[in-house]
Amino acid sequence: MARSKFTARTRAALAMTVGCLAAASCGTAGSRSVPVQPTSSARPTSAASEPAAATATPTTTPTTTPEPGTATPTPTGPPKFSAKISPVTRQLLEYSWRPGCPVPLGDLRLITMTYWGFDDKPHTGELVVNKSAVDDIVSIFRRLYDWRWPINKMELVDVYKGDDFDSIDANNTSAFNCRPATGSSSWSKHAYGRAIDINPRENPYVSSNGSVAHSNARKFAKRPVQAPGVINPGDRVVKAFQAKGWEWGGYWSGIKDYQHFSKGGG
Repeated sequence: MARSKFTARTRAALAMTVGCLAAASCGTAGSRSVPVQPTSSARPTSAASEPAAATATPTTTPTTTPEPGTATPTPTGPPKFSAKISPVTRQLLEYSWRPGCPVPLGDLRLITMTYWGFDDKPHTGELVVNKSAVDDIVSIFRRLYDWRWPINKMELVDVYKGDDFDSIDANNTSAFNCRPATGSSSWSKHAYGRAIDINPRENPYVSSNGSVAHSNARKFAKRPVQAPGVINPGDRVVKAFQAKGWEWGGYWSGIKDYQHFSKGGG
């Protein structure tokens, strides 16, 4: 009987030992299937986020900061023609008007307008004309500007103290000047504000003998002349003035005044 109990206890102990060994063996196998990550195992996680950040970078449009002093070019081109009409004052016409002139100051107007220069750039000039001639002049000079037809300069004759010779010698385009007509005691159309001289160097006053008073204009004494700012018979500048009822001095018989246009002749 005692032997039987010993055998049973021994078997039970062996069974427990085998069971424990089996359990230990199974636990070891389970831990191998899910290995314990080392401390540095956090790196794959952050590494996994890096590709996402790298992928997002190309979707951002790069911006370029201009260097100091540089600007992005814009296709704007030159400004459009503009004209401003203003009353004149005695101070403005200090030299070109005086009491006794055939037109009162109240009948004159200052036109401040755009013109195209010989330097191939836009400029702003001034003309004084009779108020009745304002619309004609603005319309004509708008066309000249649109054609890029060049004008050397456009200043009041008062800049030259009312001296017509000095204004012409400076190749200045001007209009009103209270003076007699060249070689006459009668008032010029300029004295009424109904005449204009354009580019007098390229379009000189030529005497009946072919001479010119300004040496810088001698090479332009004959027509036709193909050069910038020159007015030739029948060209578009002449036609633009004729369409408004202005006559050209280049059609006069005997003397030729190629620079001169006047409303009503003379």
